[in-house]
Amino acid sequence: MAGESAGVRAWHRLLTAQRHFWQRLRDLATASPSRFAVLVFSSLILVFTALFSLPFAAADGQPTPLADALFTAVSTICVTGLSTVDMGTHWSPLGHVFVFIGVNVGALGVLTLASILGLVISKRLGLRAKLIAAGDSNPMRAHGGPINEGQTVRLGEVGTLLATVALSTLVIEAGLAVLLYPSLLINGVDPLTALWEAPYYAAMSFTNTGFSPNAEGLAPFAHDYVMLTVLMTGVFLGSIGFPVIFTLWKHQWHVRRWSLHAKLTLITTTVLFFVGAGVFVLLEYGNPRTFGAMDAWDTTFQAFFLSAMTRSGGFSIIDIGDLNGSSLVAGSMLMFVGGGSASTAGGIKVTTLAVLALAVWSEAKGRQSVEAFGRRIPSDVQRVALSVVAWGATIVAVSTITITQITQAPVETVLFDVISGFATVGLSTGLTSELPDSASYVLAATMFMGRVGTVTLAAAVAATSRSQHYSLPVERPIVG
Repeated sequence: MAGESAGVRAWHRLLTAQRHFWQRLRDLATASPSRFAVLVFSSLILVFTALFSLPFAAADGQPTPLADALFTAVSTICVTGLSTVDMGTHWSPLGHVFVFIGVNVGALGVLTLASILGLVISKRLGLRAKLIAAGDSNPMRAHGGPINEGQTVRLGEVGTLLATVALSTLVIEAGLAVLLYPSLLINGVDPLTALWEAPYYAAMSFTNTGFSPNAEGLAPFAHDYVMLTVLMTGVFLGSIGFPVIFTLWKHQWHVRRWSLHAKLTLITTTVLFFVGAGVFVLLEYGNPRTFGAMDAWDTTFQAFFLSAMTRSGGFSIIDIGDLNGSSLVAGSMLMFVGGGSASTAGGIKVTTLAVLALAVWSEAKGRQSVEAFGRRIPSDVQRVALSVVAWGATIVAVSTITITQITQAPVETVLFDVISGFATVGLSTGLTSELPDSASYVLAATMFMGRVGTVTLAAAVAATSRSQHYSLPVERPIVG
């Protein structure tokens, strides 16, 4: 009886500890959703680090070193696409399954994923969780001012938005896989292997990751413009963001009913796509290692493909290390901007660039407010945009200096790979695969901060907001 009583007490303590654990999670999700999101993302990275470390996850049956397993986990969950190992040959079929699952989980986004898990934990989506989820649909999330109806998805539509995220991911990736399958067959991939590679490439394009399941990468498909166009389409759909997909699905071609965020995202994305292609043609048409050996049609198409991939796609036909230094700088600028908010892309986001450009234009015109498409953009949104750029530039600068000091590599190649990691792009000059463990840890941290988002990270650190009921005297310092 005494043994049985002790067993009952132990079981009771276990249940009490479990209830306490879940209560702490509920409290964290309610009190600080941003910090909860960071915790969820960190936990996922640890789980996948353990999975990638397993012997049967590697093709040779040996445990993968911790530095490589951790880097791959971060790159997978953060949908970056950089790797310290050969992704096509290092991993076993099960390892590739882990990668496939990881990129799709990571593609849901930090706050969207946290909202879904918070819903599972609390059994309901409370007002605060709805505010956070709605904030993730806002290009300037976490700002303190009032939210205009046209700037975000209404609270009552958050459930629909979350459903759209999951459904659009499934439908778009399935559609891309169907389109990619014939191209794989035409290029000599056997039908059974193509059944696996088609959804794999579809996931890697829509999530803007850029991993390839074979050692040659996209080299065997360099002249299959149909397949490359499908991949670019997947990257574009993933980079515009779930809120824009939600708007297009709801309002379709009724442009006047589109939100300001959707308009700014689509316009800025299109402009950067064409401008980037033009810049790469001008800078690389005389380079015999890249576009100089191609005809006019190949040069034009590959310039557009490179422009699309530097926005966060991560696929490449040419060797990035063969690009001119000027092209590396141009590519770094495109990567730093990235894609749309609440998307599978990284960077500071195109809406951030658009808001700052509009602010500069309004200042040059002497206007009192920043306006676009009949809407006024509040000043707190502009401050958040400036903060995003400042935080992003600081992270990139510190990481570049640190890795350059560790590796003694040329700063332009380090800068390119660091921005590629921060913006979760996945393009590399070849430096990443040669990094020592200490430098790979630094780059992994950069990828994590870039994917979690500078605004979300700042909100997680400063979880509590305090109201200030007074204002200080005004004094204007000299600026410029």
